[in-house]
Amino acid sequence: MEVINALGRRKSAIARIYVNTGKGAIVINNRPLEAYFPMDIMQYIVKQPLELTGTTADFDIKVNLDGGGTKGQAEALRLAIARALCKIDRDTYRPVLKANGLLTRDPREVERKKPGQPGARKRFQFSKR
Repeated sequence: MEVINALGRRKSAIARIYVNTGKGAIVINNRPLEAYFPMDIMQYIVKQPLELTGTTADFDIKVNLDGGGTKGQAEALRLAIARALCKIDRDTYRPVLKANGLLTRDPREVERKKPGQPGARKRFQFSKR
């Protein structure tokens, strides 16, 4: 199998992944998954598409992660892995991933701060006199 690449985004995080056959190693920015995401919940988020399709030990994944916080990065990586699995075998993996909502890019972004206000929606206190 040739190397398959995919892209995942969430908030301001971008995950570029390269998937090829292997023993299930996930390397993120030259660090193993357990070192990059020490929290169990983040590791669970990343491994979700692999566990749902039963391919945890079938592919080696090399990841370049950039931007955002830890949760955004984990969810961007989850989307990238799901997209790569669809490229590998669309007929087998896509229905399972689609049913669990892992192929949908979450469009929510931070709203920009407006001038003359302390934040995006918050206003300074109004004084009548």
